[in-house]
Amino acid sequence: MSDFLVPTSVSTPLRPNLPSRLLLRGIRWQEQRKKRHASRHTARTDEHTGADEVRPARQAPPHAPTQPDPQQHFLRVLRKAMDTPSFPQRLSSLPLRKVVTVEVPRATGPLAARLYIPHGRVRGAVLYLHGGGFVHCGLNSHHGICCRLARAAGAAVLLPDYALAPENPFPAAVEDAHAALGWLAGASVRYWGGQVAVAGDSAGGNLAAVLAQDGRAGHCPNPALQLLYYPSLYGRNNLPSQTTYEEGYFLSRRSMEWYAAQYIQREEDWTHPRFVPGHTVDLGGLAPAVIVTAECDPMRDEGQAYASALKDAGVPVLYHCYPGTLHAFLNFYALMPHGKSALRLGGRALRRAFATRA
Repeated sequence: MSDFLVPTSVSTPLRPNLPSRLLLRGIRWQEQRKKRHASRHTARTDEHTGADEVRPARQAPPHAPTQPDPQQHFLRVLRKAMDTPSFPQRLSSLPLRKVVTVEVPRATGPLAARLYIPHGRVRGAVLYLHGGGFVHCGLNSHHGICCRLARAAGAAVLLPDYALAPENPFPAAVEDAHAALGWLAGASVRYWGGQVAVAGDSAGGNLAAVLAQDGRAGHCPNPALQLLYYPSLYGRNNLPSQTTYEEGYFLSRRSMEWYAAQYIQREEDWTHPRFVPGHTVDLGGLAPAVIVTAECDPMRDEGQAYASALKDAGVPVLYHCYPGTLHAFLNFYALMPHGKSALRLGGRALRRAFATRA
């Protein structure tokens, strides 16, 4: 593990800001509503239990369809719910020159992606890797984020629909990210000056950090900047924020463990550098980094620790923690001003990076 400054988190959780509190209140209201609905359904079932007991049991026909797998059903429901746009997609796209659906070549077949092109002179291209614990989210959930980032950066942005776990465990997402970055680098050489950067949030921040390290090693195009929003970088860890914000702050520690277990299905991969980039011993020579964290987030200390490690290695780093915010606050930018601010911050950094290397 690389040496890094372990953040000093307070044992008492800090209070989320007003938009975050409203979001948490809405989530709790939905949970209570579901529980009430389940209770009423159970009560109605109990009322008819006696009648059902006197009826002869009906046998299933010999060729009746099998019951759906509970895990698959859960994943379908989860992915449908989480891959919804946070703002109407047509309105998000209006300020851009165009949004194009493309297919990126890869070894396992074409990879669907969206390419966002802003108005004016386009300089550089950004590979944006969405979050979702390697399990959910996609082209719809992060559409508005990429629209805003393309405008703020004055750069093309590519959002790939990379393979999700558990059907496609580690390192499938890394391999798709490599394919997307290679394709985008070629497009940038032809159209936008040749420079590329990597960006992502949460699990996508993990993939972006991995690409930055692979780029330094010559395994893929070396990015001009790595833009990491509340990234997951250290795998299994006991950093203080994981305890401070263990439960009740949108993302729980239990959820983090579940997501990781879907993605990492072999014990030896838990310490693989392409899953835990924060454990890399030598961080010198990596691309400059912008790391953004949410104050009330169990993952907060991972971003802070990595920023400290990069600085110690001589890598230029801009680190910013937004007060009172929750994990995934970018997805709620329509209601959370800090979400818009974080995207503008990243966009300005990308403009500077592409201008410097022009």
